[in-house]
Amino acid sequence: MHEPGPVTTGAGRSPRALIDAGAREMGIELNDAQIDRLARHCAEIELWNPRLKLVAASGAELAIRHVLDSLSAVSLLSQSRTIADVGSGAGFPGIPIAVANPDATVHLVERSGRRCGFLRNAVAVVPVPNARVVEAETERANLSVDAVVLRAYHPLTSELVATLARLLAPSGVIVAYKGRRTTAEAEIDGLHRGGSANIELIPVDVPFLDEERHLIVIRPA
Repeated sequence: MHEPGPVTTGAGRSPRALIDAGAREMGIELNDAQIDRLARHCAEIELWNPRLKLVAASGAELAIRHVLDSLSAVSLLSQSRTIADVGSGAGFPGIPIAVANPDATVHLVERSGRRCGFLRNAVAVVPVPNARVVEAETERANLSVDAVVLRAYHPLTSELVATLARLLAPSGVIVAYKGRRTTAEAEIDGLHRGGSANIELIPVDVPFLDEERHLIVIRPA
């Protein structure tokens, strides 16, 4: 889960305005329809949140902490045509990635039937035509993709990386969203001790968010 941290600016601005400005700051080109879809995703979460407790955020914080953070890996995944978001939950990071990259097919892998119900609704009404909901445990998902992404998921271990690697096509990549550098480095140290070799730690800046954010990129042998 994300460590608590203050949203630095953005109070009084709509989620749509924050998504638009934040994407521009990150160098991500989104048209009006894409921005509208990301804002609609936020609206659907707020509608369902009282029942499903999808995320502990709303309004500006939802747009910044979840949508913009999810978009931070878009450039890294620009060449990936098939992507699996494991433990998708409320659709982060998979739905923002799918909206930003309509040429990719994004599989939203989630074990909870209730959350899959939300995801199916979101895919239909946002809409996100290039997203597919996969109701399954991660280890039981029958996929072969260019990239696996995970956010607010379990800490990375050698066992988890091996499970995720089974979902990858040859030359595929695993991208894990992480917070503080010290936390990410501790997980990487554990992976090195377990034999994982090709690992990169990339710092990212999420607009309007005063928090350390990083991506761990793993290319399994």
